[in-house]
This record gives sequence, C-alpha cells and structure tokens, in this order.
Amino acid sequence: MSRITLPRLCVAAAGAATAVLLTAVPAAAHTEVEADKAQALAENVTVSFHAEAESDTSGIKEVRVVLPKGIAPADVTYGEGPKGWKFSATDDGYSVKGAELKTGESAEYSVVVRQLPDAEEVPFKTLQTYGDGHVDRWIELDENGENPAPTLKLKAAAAGAKAVSPSPSASASPSPTPEKPTPTASPQAAETEKDDEGGLSAGAWTGIGAGILVAAAAVVFAVRRRGGAEE
Repeated sequence: MSRITLPRLCVAAAGAATAVLLTAVPAAAHTEVEADKAQALAENVTVSFHAEAESDTSGIKEVRVVLPKGIAPADVTYGEGPKGWKFSATDDGYSVKGAELKTGESAEYSVVVRQLPDAEEVPFKTLQTYGDGHVDRWIELDENGENPAPTLKLKAAAAGAKAVSPSPSASASPSPTPEKPTPTASPQAAETEKDDEGGLSAGAWTGIGAGILVAAAAVVFAVRRRGGAEE
C-alpha cells in the first residue's frame, strides 16, 4: 500500500480550506440603480431601480430605501412602478409597496430626485421584503461586501452648478432654541448602520470554520491510519 506523507496531507488540508474560503466570496449585487442624469448637482433626475427577485417561493411586496446624505425624503417623488404599488416617504427615505408580485418577478420602479448631491457616488441602502416575510438587505457600503448597496456613480458637477435651497418641508422647523437637537436615527437606519460595521455574515464565517474543521479532521484520521499501518 502506498504511504501518505505528512507534507502531502498538509497540502490537501490547505487545499480544502482554500476551497471553503472561495465559497465565501461575496455575491454580486442583485439590486441595481441607474439615472438619466448621473451627474453631481444635476436637478430633476429620474433614478431607476431594478430589484431582482431572490426567492423561489414568494414574491416581492415592498422595497424600502434609506436615502444617502444630501438627499432628503421631501426631495423625492414617485415616478412609476409595479401596477397598484404606492410610494410613501419615511423618516430616512421612502418605501414603494403593494400587492405581492409573482414569484420570480423583479420589482422595477423609478423616483425623481430634486437634486443629486455634490459627491462622486451615492448609495441607496435597500431592503427588499417578500410576501412570506423574508427580507433581502442590500445595505453594505463596501462594493465588495456580501450584500452591497446599489450605488450610483456620478460625474463631476457641471461648471457653474450650485446646490438649490432645501425643500420647505425639508427645512428645520422654527424653534426658539438656537440649535436643533440631533435627531435620533430610526430603528431601521440604526440596524443598517450596525450591519455596515461587519464584513462577512455569520453564516459565511460558520461555513469557513466548518470547512477548516473538516480538513483538520481528515489530516488527523490519515495520520492515525498511517501509524496503525506501520505497527
């Protein structure tokens, strides 16, 4: 019987561990965004979203977006979307929802933004809810993350472009107090920020750990088997 050397076992274990790590590579984003005028400080921009269905058992019934810095909920109006769906502003963004779509059908809709911010890119953290309660959470700001937020890349502002004044409803409310208290983030926004601090999900790390343990167990078993054969 051929003898298995320890170096070969180590190489095999390393290969198994590498294979597990490769399976944890982040998947591509399944919610996409584009605009008719993807340029900093552009006004009255139609921003379109494509939220791909990820479930084989239930349809999408709501898409919720946390707006990036520089875009207020009052500065966003509804364009068009699935038949019967309604648009509503939230404290930190907006939601578009309605009757559950057919299983496998993507949710496509658009909004009109009064003015894009003066930035190189703007992320739109998105929570995609299905009829069975499952939620796809595209909220990570790292494009190489496991669930990256759909991000619109902008060209530099046109010469002479300036920021328009905030919408009346987006302005600070009159108050005798000279400084407006810092608003508390909504529970949903706090949850998305918390997730941004992490890298891979707990499930991904669990898979990596399990793969490494399996590889280590294989090494131990082979070494013991070898020792028994030599006695």
